[in-house]
Amino acid sequence: MTSTSDIVGQRHDPEAPRYAGIATFALLPRLEEVPRADVAVVGIPFDSGTSFRPGARFGPAHIRENSRQLHPYHQIHDAYPFRDQQVVDAGDIAVGPYGIERAVTAIQAGAEKLTSQGARIMALGGDHTIALPLLRAAAAQHGPLAVLHFDAHLDTWDVLHGESIWHGSPFRRAAEEGLMDLNRCQHVGIRGGVYDPSELDDDRKAGFEIVRSEEFQERSIASIVEQVRGRLGTGPVYISVDIDVLDPAHAPGTGTPEVAGISTREFFTVLRKLRGLNIVGADVVEVAPAYDHAGVTGLAAAHTAWELITLMGLRDTPGEDPNS
Repeated sequence: MTSTSDIVGQRHDPEAPRYAGIATFALLPRLEEVPRADVAVVGIPFDSGTSFRPGARFGPAHIRENSRQLHPYHQIHDAYPFRDQQVVDAGDIAVGPYGIERAVTAIQAGAEKLTSQGARIMALGGDHTIALPLLRAAAAQHGPLAVLHFDAHLDTWDVLHGESIWHGSPFRRAAEEGLMDLNRCQHVGIRGGVYDPSELDDDRKAGFEIVRSEEFQERSIASIVEQVRGRLGTGPVYISVDIDVLDPAHAPGTGTPEVAGISTREFFTVLRKLRGLNIVGADVVEVAPAYDHAGVTGLAAAHTAWELITLMGLRDTPGEDPNS
């Protein structure tokens, strides 16, 4: 990890308000402005794998714009996520909209370039297709990964409209490729419809246990977190967040909204109890600003990325939760 004396944090100019200037994520330095990075925030403006409402290709810019108000100190964790690790905005991976497999290859190459330089990736999507190449890059370094997946949908489906790689299949393909530890994967927030019970059987074969959104009314959050942490264990973890895990009241700007989701407060309470996990990569996906209003979804996504970046810097108590 970069020496704290060498770390460049957020832009700090008393004469420049946060809403002024070019919006890097959280007003952080660009990758080319620092010698190296511990965490690279990278945009992946790709949504050709979506199956319903398009527009997540504009998500990275929207999240960055709504990240201007992120601050340097985390009250709950008593931590400075941008002081104790070098976090940078690595720009966007260049990826075109024509050809899913070509795009996935480009995303994997861009991700591997960053991870080969020692950075963990905090990706801003883009649709959920991008999780597959990101998992490939992370697993190449760390081996099969525990996956914590926040989503309304399973995303372990097979072929749709002739495509085996799309935003509903990344974790099925990842399981088939040996990228995931099939004993250490967990869904949270599932509620979307399925066509047949066999889809749930396929999901179990892909290594996932499920915490449904209804369980947030029936169980304590502490018990949900206990299940999640027990499932993930102490090895390398990849966290993937589809913003539609939140109820549309909290995140309307997404491509496949589902009613009866969890609240932002419930979601963040879970995230803040994951301190000590060995998080080697993460993504926040499916933000489609054309359906957003007042930046509600963009704000939720920006703060989610901030929470995950904070957790990446908190490796003081592996496998334990000091806030429990």
